[in-house]
Parts: sequence; C-alpha cells; structure tokens
Amino acid sequence: MSQGFSTRAIHAGYDPDPLTGAVNVPIYASSTFAQDGVGGLRGGFEYARTGNPTRRALEANIAALEGGTFGRAFASGMAATDALLRATLRPGDHLVIPNDAYGGTFRLIDKVFTQWGIDYSVAPITDADAVRAAITDKTKLVWIETPTNPLLNVGDIAVLAEIAHGAGAKLVVDNTFASPYLQQPLALGADVVLHSTTKYLGGHSDVVGGALVTDDEQLDVDIAFLQNGAGAVPGPFDGYLTMRGIKTLAVRMDRHSDNAERVVEFLSGHSKIEKVLYPGLPDHPGHDVAAKQMARYGGMVSVLVAGGLEAAQDFCARTEVFTLAESLGGIESLIEHPGAMTHASTAGSLLEVPDNLVRLSVGIEDIDDILGDLEKALH
Repeated sequence: MSQGFSTRAIHAGYDPDPLTGAVNVPIYASSTFAQDGVGGLRGGFEYARTGNPTRRALEANIAALEGGTFGRAFASGMAATDALLRATLRPGDHLVIPNDAYGGTFRLIDKVFTQWGIDYSVAPITDADAVRAAITDKTKLVWIETPTNPLLNVGDIAVLAEIAHGAGAKLVVDNTFASPYLQQPLALGADVVLHSTTKYLGGHSDVVGGALVTDDEQLDVDIAFLQNGAGAVPGPFDGYLTMRGIKTLAVRMDRHSDNAERVVEFLSGHSKIEKVLYPGLPDHPGHDVAAKQMARYGGMVSVLVAGGLEAAQDFCARTEVFTLAESLGGIESLIEHPGAMTHASTAGSLLEVPDNLVRLSVGIEDIDDILGDLEKALH
C-alpha cells in the first residue's frame, strides 16, 4: 500500500527491533561485526566504514522520501558532492553549474577538480537556452540547485533534465533548500538528488551529513565504491540524529513556510529593503515554475538591503532572535551575509554575489517574535 510522506518519514527504513521492540533505530556503535565463519556476514555487515545498520536505515529512509531506489549517506553535503563528482567525471570531462551555485560547490569544482582536468561552464538555470548553449560534446553533468543558494532562483527540473539527457549528460539536483517534502526531483526527470542533510532533513543544527539518491543502479554501485573506498561516512550517532530529525520534517517545513511567507510580506513593504527574493512572490521570475514543481516555497528568504554593504552588515549585526551564523534549515532563525560568509569563495568570479545581499533561514519560533526582531534590526 502506498504511504503518505509523513508516514514514510517516520517508518521507512526501520521496523521495531525484533529482539527488544525498540521503536527508534538503535545506535550501532561498533566499528566491526562478528562473522559466522570466513565471509559469513550477519546481515551483510563486516566493517563500519563499509556499512552500519543505523546508516543503512537512514539511507533507506532518505531514498523512500525522494521516491528513489538507492540512497547513500555521507559525512557532509560536501563529501556527497565530492563522491558524486568523482563517480561521474574523468579528466577531459565537462560540467555545467549555476551562475549562483553554493560557494562550497563552486570552490570544490574550481579549486580542486580543475586541477585534474575537469572543465566547467556557468549558466543561469532560469534560462534553458543558456544551459543548452553551455553544454559541450564533453559535458557529463548538468548540476543545478533549485531554489539556488543564495539568490533563490528556480530552474525547471523537467526541462533541464530533457536538455541534459538530449546531450547524453546526467542532471543532478541539489534539493537541500526545498527538501523532499516540497520537491521531488527524480519524479521530474533528475538522475541524482543531493542533500546536505545538515540542513532541513536533520533540522536541529546538531549534526552534519550529506546524502545522494538515485534510481540508476550502476551509478549507485560507483557511488558506493567511493563511499567505502574514500570513507567519508557518517557515524551511527550522526545517522540516528538525522533520522530523528526527519520524523518531524513535514510539520517543520509547513511551519518554516508559514513563517517565511509572513516575513516576506513584512519585508516587501519595508523602506530599508531594496528587494525581496522569494519564489512565492508572484513577481519572482521563477514563481510559475516553482508553483508547478514545489508543494510550497520553503523557509529561505534573501533580501537586498538598501544602503549597500554597510547597511547589510549592520542589519545582520542587530538581530537577536535571528542568530548571525552560517548554515540553514534548523528550527532556529539564522541570518548571514553571503558575500563575507558562505559565498566568500565566489568573490571575483562569475558567481560573485551582491555585497548588499542578506540571507535569512526563517525558523519555527513564534512569528510575532520573528517579525519584531526584524523590525527592530531595521529601525
């Protein structure tokens, strides 16, 4: 029987332990596993880098949420990014990335993978023709985020999948901002979905992790080889914390979205704000696409602050409910200045962000306290 999202979030990947009846997945804090004779593995486990029962439950859970067949968990979102790039690219290959990609993704590609003969082009994911023009006969990946970090641009996943597949390339969708509750890239034609599980999936700012989900069996085999061979895997406690967070993903995302919509309404009419960037706004360039492929518009809001760099940094320094910190997607509200923080690595490149840009990760606190904090900070 087909189950709803929240039911899968709570139950997928784990049944109560048959020995003890434990409702929550146990934390299997073991680095190695006893074998019943040479090569006689109990449940397929031999060494915790290769596999761990807690991690296996998490991987099955995330795959179920994305509607995918195979899931692999990693020690961070960047570890998942690195594994996917190494599983799919070889010297001489080419990939296309957004012109406003996450700074860490850009840094890894620009500073590390180019040294190994990988080439890349940037293109606005909002422009299908520009993405098509950026593809070469050596392109193996079209890598997108939607919504993007931090400008919240929206790409049409189905259209971009068709373009990538027409060129013999795979489409990767970083679904971190939307979460699987709001968006299902595999169902729209994507080949791989990537998450920083640190963000909305974990949801409590207490665990770092990453994940990859695909329906491509050979790609999963290649990813699994690197997961084991390079060893950037999460520990069992990390897996437990992430699964604990996922159980409340649906209710949290609804509250994040509710609060973000109120924040957008407040900031859109404020004299100190030059522009609000949010896919839920009817005048957002990607609104129609977002309405088509997202259930709601999420908890991330970016703004251009009137008065330039100094005004933007002053805004960040004056909040109290919003904590000045990197990361996003936790229950608490966070504020940051991308140009000096999460996206500092893009300075001087085609991906450089405006110096008056401020990114808000709207939490699930009482909305009156959130709005009061913003009003005071902008006064």
